[in-house]
Amino acid sequence: MISLVIPMMNEQDNVVPLFDQISKTLCFLEFEVIFVDDGSTDRTVDAIKSINDTRIQLLTLNRNYGQTTAMAAGIEAARGKYIATLDGDLQNDPADIPMMLEKLEKESWDVVSGRRAKRQDGLLWRKAPSKAANWIIRNTTGVFLNDYGCTLKVFRSQVAKNLGLYGELHRFIPVLATLYGARITEMDVRHHARRHGTSKYGLSRTLRVISDLLFLLFFGRYIQRPMHFFGALGIIMFLSGAGLNAYLLIEKLAGNDIAHRPLLLLGVMITLGGLQLITTGFLAELLMRNYFEGGRTAQYVIKEHFQGIPSSES
Repeated sequence: MISLVIPMMNEQDNVVPLFDQISKTLCFLEFEVIFVDDGSTDRTVDAIKSINDTRIQLLTLNRNYGQTTAMAAGIEAARGKYIATLDGDLQNDPADIPMMLEKLEKESWDVVSGRRAKRQDGLLWRKAPSKAANWIIRNTTGVFLNDYGCTLKVFRSQVAKNLGLYGELHRFIPVLATLYGARITEMDVRHHARRHGTSKYGLSRTLRVISDLLFLLFFGRYIQRPMHFFGALGIIMFLSGAGLNAYLLIEKLAGNDIAHRPLLLLGVMITLGGLQLITTGFLAELLMRNYFEGGRTAQYVIKEHFQGIPSSES
């Protein structure tokens, strides 16, 4: 019924307690647990293999790729009707999953995202950067959630498998799900202090969030029409440069010296820059057409295909 995808990196002391919690709280559900080891250098893999349970899958990556790639690998291997993601550090509570699953089923959501109530993390290095990142994402994407960084989420399988995760986009899963067309909500979940191991996050994460967000905003708005972005900027720059050059031409015809005026160099640079952006837009359009047509990649996802039942002939 449900697949639990858990990326792991150097969490050897958390493996067995985490699976014990999952077994106790989800005992009434049919489930599988997919541990994805993301290049651990401790005995995390051995700890997972020591659990004698047929409901476990272990995917061991050949090196450390990052949480997003580990999560994508686990989702790809998942066989459940629903997919849940959670961290392997015992800070997420598996006991919240049944409530999230119930909310998803009864209220017909596609994604239920956790919102960490009474978050048990340090203020300076975890809470403050997270609040800043949440504010930035919320006010630039129009996806209004309070906690984008909570890994604990429950998805319908079709949605999870079509998120297109790569790079470090796991923190933007709600945005990716919205771009896909999913209905998403959030609910309060429990959050525990880390008992074993060390955190892999820090203040630098906020800077990575901003850079990834810029790409995601472009991706979401212009992936199928890149000419609208590059072409618009290019036309504005070209017309501005042409206007400056026309003004300088009039000055030259009036007998004024323009050879040493900074406006001449500026006008030429802006004009050439505009032409380059317009050309980039044409090339981007050709690349996207090759991607969608040559690779036969659909530009849409059909949620349901209903075909009427033919009436019986008399």
